[in-house]
Amino acid sequence: MGRAFEFRKERKMKRWGHMARVFTKLGKEITIAVKAGGPDVTGNPRLRALMAEARAEQMPKENIERAIKKATDKSLGDFKEIVYEGYGPHGIAYLVETATDNNTRTVANVRSYFTKCGGSLGTSGSVSFMFDHKCVFRIKENEPIDIEELELEMIDYGAEEIFEEVEVDEDDNETKSIVIYGDYTAYGQIQKYLEENNYELISGGFERIPNVDLKDVTPEQRSTLDKLTDLLEDDEDVTHVYTTLKPAEE
Repeated sequence: MGRAFEFRKERKMKRWGHMARVFTKLGKEITIAVKAGGPDVTGNPRLRALMAEARAEQMPKENIERAIKKATDKSLGDFKEIVYEGYGPHGIAYLVETATDNNTRTVANVRSYFTKCGGSLGTSGSVSFMFDHKCVFRIKENEPIDIEELELEMIDYGAEEIFEEVEVDEDDNETKSIVIYGDYTAYGQIQKYLEENNYELISGGFERIPNVDLKDVTPEQRSTLDKLTDLLEDDEDVTHVYTTLKPAEE
């Protein structure tokens, strides 16, 4: 198992806590995808992947339609994706992805969170080199899939790491899926392979994987860092938060 597996193992325990937040963030990503590639899912692979994720999250149809309308109706404003970089306390690097229609508001909020927790907002490029930008897909494992064989098939399409993910619900029911990581630029090739080979897509998107040694901290220090992470993730303009903090021991 590689770095992406360990990274995802930690992150899946910190998924968006409330359905409303999931829908808000997905809606913004749909709006941006439509703005970039148009509302026709046939010719917009990113939108197709987001629609699959919206279905998996049981996002209401009217929310999806509203997100698409926001992209095509000029009177409704315009979301832009902006990445902020900085350092939290104790030397932990933070990379914060946002989707906002008001950059002044968003940067002020993000800066205040860093300041409140003893960190500082940095300049562009100050920490981004510590993270590799990857595309990531999740497909349903309705029947057993030979991961080694799939990896050999997909290596020519840009896949770099493939592993099985098992999630257990409150009733102890297991749901298995396959997670596929590749370089940022391989998104289209990987999605095309999955669709042409009739794999059922759960989601497709992008993540930042730390490429440096993760830093361990004391429980007291972790408490402050968790507070900063929570403040950032609770902001409606923030879509993803990545850090160089070593996961806590289970």
